[in-house]
Amino acid sequence: MTPTDVLHLRRCVELAAEAAQRGDDPFGSLLTSGEGEVLAERRNRVMTSGDRTGHPELDLARWASVRLTPHQRAASTIYTSGEHCPMCATAQIWVGIGRLVYILSTEHIKAVSSSSTVIDISAREIIERSNANVVVEGPCEELVPQASALFR
Repeated sequence: MTPTDVLHLRRCVELAAEAAQRGDDPFGSLLTSGEGEVLAERRNRVMTSGDRTGHPELDLARWASVRLTPHQRAASTIYTSGEHCPMCATAQIWVGIGRLVYILSTEHIKAVSSSSTVIDISAREIIERSNANVVVEGPCEELVPQASALFR
């Protein structure tokens, strides 16, 4: 993981904190281009919107699907405070975003979250089983304490 990756992940923690302050589960994500430019940022909006699919990673996949070419999507990265759920991992695969970088693993989220909706299947496993051309990096141990604290 590069210093730039950690910088983007720190922003994801800030977005996750915003989500928590507004009453949502603490997840934040951003999408970068192949050149590292931040293209879009999102935070969790499940509780405040009433939309159970209001995950930031799914929203970023939708955004990329209609605004980027397949080549641009393949060169893009989703950074996120927590490893994707199965829905978001599948969206990333279908849209063709080429890289996922996260702070908290699915296993860690399950341990710190009081939510009963955490599905115990990692994005890494889903991506590997699909044979998708997606690079997965995480967890980011340096930021685990900060991201974990948001669940308390």
